[in-house]
Amino acid sequence: MGQKKLIKFAAIDTYKNVLQYPEGMKGKWHTFFKNDNPITLELACGKGEYSVGLGREHADRNFIGVDIKGNRIYTGAKTALQEGLGNVGFLRIHIGKITEYFAPGEVSQIWIIFPDPFLKDSKDKNRLTHARFLHQYQQILNPGATINLKTDSKELYEFTLETIAEQGCNIHENIADIYGKGMATGPLAIQTYYEKMHLAEGRTIYFISFSLPDKPIILPKRFQNHEAVD
Repeated sequence: MGQKKLIKFAAIDTYKNVLQYPEGMKGKWHTFFKNDNPITLELACGKGEYSVGLGREHADRNFIGVDIKGNRIYTGAKTALQEGLGNVGFLRIHIGKITEYFAPGEVSQIWIIFPDPFLKDSKDKNRLTHARFLHQYQQILNPGATINLKTDSKELYEFTLETIAEQGCNIHENIADIYGKGMATGPLAIQTYYEKMHLAEGRTIYFISFSLPDKPIILPKRFQNHEAVD
């Protein structure tokens, strides 16, 4: 591991707004934030630009950036501390084990921002809008809570539309070209480092906002006996 990464890992060990593989937090996030405000998760948050950006705009909500890479979390955590954003925290875990850290109904919203699209068909199970992940989200989300995907990958966008149609999800917004249609307002106006790069390359940015059905998510048979996503 490089020296810079070691420095960042050492730093987040001291940051009060970062929890790494914590025990006993399930159902108790109000103790972390010291309030009962709704919780939004940013999954695969990277540097946490969305968690920080949303935290700036919504003081009445709590935001948690979730990622496995501590050296990336460092950037957002440091910014949140410097700006005194007490409603922004970070959680270092495997997303596939999310149900171990949140109780049923404890989460009110999910954002998934420019995740790895895992373009090979053999890797589709790792896409964060795959049915096995939706199954996990269903166990922690409030009924009717929204899941928001922002991506530059047409393949992931189309895969997500197919998946949520199969599962009977409710689509709230479906924007095939955010900037081309002049829809980059509100939360969609927040730009990550990668989004700025994609825009400079002339890439199209897609957005879908949807909620899960009342009925249980239907898992492919090969995942039905797995408690957590690997």
